[in-house]
Amino acid sequence: MSDTAAPALKEIFNREKLRHIADQTRAVHPQFDISAFMALATENLEALGIMQRMRQVATSLHATLPGDYARNIEILTAAAPGIGNGFASISLPEYVALYGLDDFDLSMEALHYFTRFGSSEFAIRHFLQRDMARTLAVMETWSRHENEHVRRLASEGCRPRLPWSFQLKPLIDDPSPVTGILEAMKADEALYVRKSVANHLNDITKDNPAFVLALIDAWPKENPHTRWITRQALRTLIKKGDAAALAHLGAHEEAEIALAAFQVTPDKVALGNPVRISASFTSTAKRSQKLVIDYAVHYVKKSGDASAKVFKWKEIELQPGETCALSISRAIRDFTTRKHYPGLHRVDLMINGKLVAESAFELLG
Repeated sequence: MSDTAAPALKEIFNREKLRHIADQTRAVHPQFDISAFMALATENLEALGIMQRMRQVATSLHATLPGDYARNIEILTAAAPGIGNGFASISLPEYVALYGLDDFDLSMEALHYFTRFGSSEFAIRHFLQRDMARTLAVMETWSRHENEHVRRLASEGCRPRLPWSFQLKPLIDDPSPVTGILEAMKADEALYVRKSVANHLNDITKDNPAFVLALIDAWPKENPHTRWITRQALRTLIKKGDAAALAHLGAHEEAEIALAAFQVTPDKVALGNPVRISASFTSTAKRSQKLVIDYAVHYVKKSGDASAKVFKWKEIELQPGETCALSISRAIRDFTTRKHYPGLHRVDLMINGKLVAESAFELLG
């Protein structure tokens, strides 16, 4: 395994990408000053995180374009296909968020268009803050749009707890205004959209679980897309052993099993190597039972404390007397989102949200 660290996410906005944005803007607006843009966009670049770089691109565009919002949107609309698909194109919706709050209709058209290249999910939230009802009304029409990127924006943009963005407190307190949006996409054909709907619902379960349970209880159970959304939406509640959420999946709160083994091997591991987690148990129930099986790794933090991360393992229908044997490999290496520290890492076996067994491995220094 290579010891080379993965490039930082902020390098999405590296000098090469910034020059590409400048070149594509110049291609549709020959008067565009590439040198001035690059000087502004690269200022203090190494010290900036990914979202700061995104915003600096937007402010640099504003400083080097003609200055009239409508004209600048016209130029950026023409440049968007050349800039291409990807996170770097999110700087275009960011421009709308920074400079278009007072031109609602034009800004909605721009976000609707730009989201096909780089999601407008962060930018739309500024309009939700300004006028929640008016913006949600537009987003509800997007939830029925033929383009999956636009439909996803309808859900992703109004998530109450969208990562990398500010929370939408009114929707944390009362999620009912987004009901129509979620209803429209409860069986969406696009996985990209279904993931957003499921994540949106999972967000809501953290504050209003009863709302989510009531909503999905009314949804048709026979559609496979709806069933997939439901399973993913309830994942946080399932990990907590919520009885109502487990019931939606057909699982009883208490699993009736006899545990034969649960172990982690090897018991000592160096960073960069995997551990194998294995479990074996037999049903003691007199009828078939639905089991939702997870495992949790208690990762040691820099402080020496531990923080548990629950991972989905398997959902099974176990017959009376039937034995289930499971095994899975878990990589123990640093990621952009997780750094490992030496020490004893506890591993839990959880069935239907309940702790069934414990094991551990030691990560060597």
